[in-house]
Amino acid sequence: MALMGHDIRRIIATDCGSTTTKAILIERNDQGEYRLVARGEAPTTVEKPFEDVTLGVVNSITELEDITAVEVPEGYKVGRRTLVENGTVKRVLKEGKETFKSSGENDAADLYVSTSSAGGGLQMMVTGVVKAMSAESAERAALGAGAILMDTLSVDDGRKDYQKVERLRQLRPDIILMSGGTDGGNVDLLVEMAEIVRRADPKPRFGDMKLPIIYAGNKDASDKVKAVVGEEIELHVTPNLRPSMAQENLGPAREEIHEMFLEHVMQQAPGYSKLLDWTSEEVMATPNAVGKLLKEYAENEKINVLGVDIGGATTDVFSVFLNKSGERIYNRTVSANLGMSYSICNVLKEAGIENIARWLPFQIDPAEVRNRLRNKMIRPTTIPQTYEDLLIEHAVSREALRLAFIHHKSLARDLTGQQQQRDVGQIFNQDESGQTLVKMMELDMVIGSGGVLSHAPRRAQSALMMMDAYQPEGITMLTVDSIFMMPHLGVLSQHFYEAAKQVFEYDCIVKCGHCIAPVGVAKPGEACVTVRGEGINEVVPFGEIRVIPCDRKEFKDLTIEPAKGFDVGEGAGKAVTRKLEGGTVGIIIDARGRPFDVKLDDPARIGNLRKWLEAFGLPLPK
Repeated sequence: MALMGHDIRRIIATDCGSTTTKAILIERNDQGEYRLVARGEAPTTVEKPFEDVTLGVVNSITELEDITAVEVPEGYKVGRRTLVENGTVKRVLKEGKETFKSSGENDAADLYVSTSSAGGGLQMMVTGVVKAMSAESAERAALGAGAILMDTLSVDDGRKDYQKVERLRQLRPDIILMSGGTDGGNVDLLVEMAEIVRRADPKPRFGDMKLPIIYAGNKDASDKVKAVVGEEIELHVTPNLRPSMAQENLGPAREEIHEMFLEHVMQQAPGYSKLLDWTSEEVMATPNAVGKLLKEYAENEKINVLGVDIGGATTDVFSVFLNKSGERIYNRTVSANLGMSYSICNVLKEAGIENIARWLPFQIDPAEVRNRLRNKMIRPTTIPQTYEDLLIEHAVSREALRLAFIHHKSLARDLTGQQQQRDVGQIFNQDESGQTLVKMMELDMVIGSGGVLSHAPRRAQSALMMMDAYQPEGITMLTVDSIFMMPHLGVLSQHFYEAAKQVFEYDCIVKCGHCIAPVGVAKPGEACVTVRGEGINEVVPFGEIRVIPCDRKEFKDLTIEPAKGFDVGEGAGKAVTRKLEGGTVGIIIDARGRPFDVKLDDPARIGNLRKWLEAFGLPLPK
């Protein structure tokens, strides 16, 4: 029989990354709550000379055994856990049958789940008829399923047919997602795109299996498309991504992508068939698992969430926001050229040296900053050696986060092509791309993840980076993912949400505190906002930041009174009363206005930056 939630006492979760396999051990304590007990790491072993991903999995879980042999948190059974036996993850139950007899309280795990992005993750190409409509819906479907989007082909993308054929042959995606046309609409253009795919005859990266193509376009064209692509390509038909101009149906395509990922990518990669046999549930793509966690958490807690994972080569942005219909919509984007080590010079190129240098609270030649960043690209695994180097790295992160966020907002938007009621000011706006779903005044929580945010020496530095890059509006909780457990908890949330939620809130995210950010502009020193309540009376002029000391799980009922012309959520000049929570930083009052900008040639720039560092109690550079 299958385990019920109350029967699960010990959970192992692993995330097989491209370089490191990370394992976590979760147990139920004496109070009946699930908590993180230990975390282990080992090099991923999917490539030569090992070519067996399970070796890294076993090594990371063996480290969990070693850690629990030395020390376990209070409230748990003391003693080394026996989690691996004969090179296999030891579990009590497997598909309803006992495969391992539990010989003691510290023996085996009741549930083992895993995610993976090893071997390059899930790499996809998408096709559509109109780039700004069906192709964009296909992008949202692929990215939301955890894919790395290699390219997007569409009838109107400006490339010749032979160029599209060449591109398909060069990239060799794991899966192709074809979309286009509303149900009952155009057929000929879909057949034309199918002919391009057939002529390219692309081969998958792994094995000698047929390349899987998911067709999620006009249902009336599916038979003709199937006839064109022929027997050499494995075609899977799912419901249309855009059955009508005003409707988007991404769920079935995303589920089919997940199935194809398991069958065509995971089964072919070295050692994954063994891993699939070990796990209690299906393995999930790492970014897909993060998205599942955020969507599940946002829906259960009824909040809007923005998450980011900034890495060495890429920056992933996740969001869950309410649309006009009251449905929470999940979106993910990958900025493949924005990162903090391997891609740091791409950030330099995209943002410009002036935009990076403007965040530095000291005088430095921009050419010197450029040279330091080039050195970082040459030696991507190095970490800052001086405080100046750290501030330069944090300046780069602000720009990488800002640019990735702009990219995300451009894709996370209302559907293009549907009729919308417009006011006079919009009549002459020719932008047909639809409005972004990401509305900062409605945002409840920001979650920052990735080395530069998770491992910043002080949490206040992480909070300030997110405030500068995202410019949250109104009242927003700022948090940081402490040790990047979101993939593990994401796959767990699909099978045991309560345990995932408890570990997520208690062990995973570190709350920096609520941020109050009035929208509006004024001259420096003019009235901006007053915050009162529970012994607090802070009058904060425009251009300043104040931090009210307040710990995590410490709440204060505060009345926020914006000055005339400023808005904190209820309209210009209208007060808001809310129960706010502190954190590792406290309750932050950001009176710099929205939108705000920092100019490199502003004489007051360095003084302002140093003043904002002082407000957080951060050290000043010499």
